[in-house]
Amino acid sequence: MKGRLLRGFFLAVTVLALAGPAQAASPPRVLAIRFGPDLEINPVTQDYFTHQLDRAAKDGYDAAVVELDTPGGLSSSMKKMYQAELRSKIPVIVYVSPEGARAASAGVWISQAADVLAMAPTTNIGSSTPISGSGQNLGSDLRRKVVNDAAASLTALAQTHHRNTTWPALAVRKASNLTAEQALKMHVIDVIAPSLPALLKKLDGYRTKDALRPFTLHLAGARIDHVSPGFLTRLLNTIIDPNLISLLFLAGIAGIGFEIFHPGIVLPGALGAVSLLTALFGFSVLPVSWAGIMLILLGIFLLVVDAHVVTHGALTLSGLTSLAVGMLLLFHNAPAPYHTSLPLVLSITVSLGLFWAFAITKAVQVRRRPVQVKESRVVGEEGVVRTPRQVFVAGELWRAHRADGGDLVPGEHVRVEDVDGLELTVR
Repeated sequence: MKGRLLRGFFLAVTVLALAGPAQAASPPRVLAIRFGPDLEINPVTQDYFTHQLDRAAKDGYDAAVVELDTPGGLSSSMKKMYQAELRSKIPVIVYVSPEGARAASAGVWISQAADVLAMAPTTNIGSSTPISGSGQNLGSDLRRKVVNDAAASLTALAQTHHRNTTWPALAVRKASNLTAEQALKMHVIDVIAPSLPALLKKLDGYRTKDALRPFTLHLAGARIDHVSPGFLTRLLNTIIDPNLISLLFLAGIAGIGFEIFHPGIVLPGALGAVSLLTALFGFSVLPVSWAGIMLILLGIFLLVVDAHVVTHGALTLSGLTSLAVGMLLLFHNAPAPYHTSLPLVLSITVSLGLFWAFAITKAVQVRRRPVQVKESRVVGEEGVVRTPRQVFVAGELWRAHRADGGDLVPGEHVRVEDVDGLELTVR
């Protein structure tokens, strides 16, 4: 009995001894979050970014790697994204890749907030000068406030991770831009690597510099799970293009207006409703000017009124002007990548003006055209007498007299024998 117990004990010890190294040998896991190519920073991509960081921590990954390639975007979304990096429970590595990629404007903040900042060869980083919603330089007083704030926040991120604290101010004030080799030499970044597996191998044993986020990385040979923006994210990111939103807004109003004036067709109204709701989604995502919306609605109202009131084109000209100014002001408060294209506004205005001029000209010609009667179409038709001087024939009320000179009796049926101007001869 004692022998059996000893054999069982030694067997259990052996199994545990073999299981321990097997478990220890399991490779680390890394979630590679693709942010690009040229994916702009906005509320849609912000949700994708923060969701994937939360997922990496929740699913027990050893690190999250953001493969970054962006021209920048909205500062409000940028701030939420780099705050998500700073509060992540696992180390966050930003890797500007693939070759030829860039981390520009707001992308520099995303990069500097990372526990490790790496770049692939032939990539670049920088050009972070704040600009106005119209894409122009800010005014002197406002510029000083915005630039100083931006330089301070970017410098603070670099200082926290023990990187170069001189260059961030140059990136903001002078739009400085560095290649990967220059950035490494100036200690703006931590490492250069040609590929993600090579980067993870270089970082094996690396200790992060943020005192509040001390991590020691053991990522050599890690299993890499790649994730990229899905169909819905890409669709929503496309929809919030300011030019597309403007077109959807106009199409929605036109479709619903057509359905109101021509009830029962259904399709224009349905498509108009979808377009309008999609445009409203864009309005909820991007900073929109209510003055621009009101000017667009006023312009459409003036165009519709001019189609029913003779103003010799005065209301049409006013409506087109209001429409153009409204479209230009629609996203005036948004940063440079998110304002309506001037060529698009001019194209829509000119096209709509030409169409409206053609339509109103044809309407005026029809109104001024004398009434034409095709006499032969009612000859031989049967009708009903409505009054002693009128008969109802072919859906129309005509003056009439009997061929034999007698009286017309209401209710009796007659046949048209001849037409003289606008008067019928019946029997």
